[in-house]
Amino acid sequence: MYRFHAVPRWVLDRDPRDKRAKQPAATDRLDPDVPQTPDAVDRALARAEYRGAFALEHIAELLNREKGPVMFASPPDDLPALLRTADQLLTLARQDAGEKARVWRCDCGTHYAVPVALIRPVAIQCERCGRTVDFEIGKSIGEQSLAELHQSHVNAYRRGIADFFREAMARGWPVLVSNE
Repeated sequence: MYRFHAVPRWVLDRDPRDKRAKQPAATDRLDPDVPQTPDAVDRALARAEYRGAFALEHIAELLNREKGPVMFASPPDDLPALLRTADQLLTLARQDAGEKARVWRCDCGTHYAVPVALIRPVAIQCERCGRTVDFEIGKSIGEQSLAELHQSHVNAYRRGIADFFREAMARGWPVLVSNE
């Protein structure tokens, strides 16, 4: 499983043996907010491209050459390529999102999702507590996409890593990747 993080350039350039050098703080590291599903990384990045090659192939090649965290992208040279990859990840997440559904919640907290194409006003008994849940459009708590659970994790990973890539590039921090 690959793990990404970003740090300011000075953290990479400092000599770890120099006791007088400023030590990095927790705020000097940016981690993506992504689900920790084991193969979500591979499925999320499988069709994404980075600099004319598949992102997974590029990562594997980098990690075969060196051990530990390696530089995946560094601004400003890699900024356009990484932003294109982020855009592509968001597009893939939208393509694989699944069918749109409206969501209702019972008083006991049980969620019910009904595909938009099948919505009509109806009341059912909650399967957990037995209370009546009215499927009226005005009582819906929102809309979501119906997809299998694993695909939802993959799409959440894609959105999270795309946001992470954008934030790292906006800060001007290099993105590192490691194999854990």
